[in-house]
Amino acid sequence: MKRIFLLAAVLLVSIKGFAQNDDFKKNQVNLNILNAIWLTSVEIGYERYVAPNQSVEGQIFFNDRFSVFPKRNGEKYNATSFSVGYNYYFDEDGGTGFYINPFMKVRSGSYKDKDGVKTKLDSFILGIGGGYIWNYDDTFIIAPYANIGRNFGKEVNDNKKFWAVEPNFGIKIGYKF
Repeated sequence: MKRIFLLAAVLLVSIKGFAQNDDFKKNQVNLNILNAIWLTSVEIGYERYVAPNQSVEGQIFFNDRFSVFPKRNGEKYNATSFSVGYNYYFDEDGGTGFYINPFMKVRSGSYKDKDGVKTKLDSFILGIGGGYIWNYDDTFIIAPYANIGRNFGKEVNDNKKFWAVEPNFGIKIGYKF
């Protein structure tokens, strides 16, 4: 009888120890507040957590700009982008800490300089980024980040105003639910 009780106790502890913890918020919406203020570009994102420290992310960029360079007088950007990425948070419970973010981005639109010369911004971008996330009560987040991407758009790379490598940074604010 003692052996059966001991075996049942060990089995129960083992099952409890190896059970996955699904008790975490799986959805998050984001806004890059820095872009909205500084560049008048709107960057909205959605993350779906597949584990407490991993998520798949989709973002849409309205009035997207090339990198973080402010436009000069007479310049006009008219572009929209969409990106997908994977976020790995180094804190195992998905709380506060550093994260890394490989991503792919597709941009469509145009740029017109002060002389009226138009350049198509259509491009495919592969990149990697990283940042630090502050997670308040597993509900509200603030996350400064920086990333760098390789731009594969022919017209963009042929225009001397733009770089083939595109740096970017921002501050995301978000809500987890």
